[in-house]
Amino acid sequence: MIKLLDLCLDAVDARRAADFWAPALGLTAEPMDDKFLLTDGDDEHRLWINPVPEPKTVKQRVHLDLHVAAVSELTALGATVLNDTQPWTDLADPEGGELCAFVREPERLPDYRLYEVVVDSADPHLIAGWWAEQFGVPAEHDQDEGASWLAEAPGRPWELIFTRVPEPKTVKNRIHWDVQGDVGPLVAAGARVLRDPGGDIHWAVLADPEGNEFCVFDA
Repeated sequence: MIKLLDLCLDAVDARRAADFWAPALGLTAEPMDDKFLLTDGDDEHRLWINPVPEPKTVKQRVHLDLHVAAVSELTALGATVLNDTQPWTDLADPEGGELCAFVREPERLPDYRLYEVVVDSADPHLIAGWWAEQFGVPAEHDQDEGASWLAEAPGRPWELIFTRVPEPKTVKNRIHWDVQGDVGPLVAAGARVLRDPGGDIHWAVLADPEGNEFCVFDA
């Protein structure tokens, strides 16, 4: 089994992204060389902002859902409203990355604002089952909605949701997660190694059976 370590988000302008995402998530941004660590002291809430040269070009296949007191909290930080006709609001962050805001009553609003991590999928049932097996937890399914999810997993305080979309994955995900575990069992289960440790990294980069990138650190 594996354990989740951190979430990671790619950005062309890491400082700008940190200035948006830290308050949006209820975290504090700490500079780490050319990266930023967003944290509140709880290891389960950590998110890394990693600088990348390539800008966002297509709809993100992974996005974050947030608890908010009001959508205006996010627009004041630089977000743009894309769609407000649903029970939630679709927005774009300052670099165009999609996110969803769920307005909560004050008594239901947590300090840590990450609600869900949502992944577009060709087959939510299968890919959720794959990740559930790796984390050692059950997957739940709603065939009518075309969605599957993991309600809990070691080291993860948010739900991991897989939703059905018709379009295939075409570019590297700009949001991914890091896990702690062994590469061998993951590959045997159907993951693919994209890069072995060496040079400037001491972790392995893998892709799950639908091509979603994730990093594996030794247990």
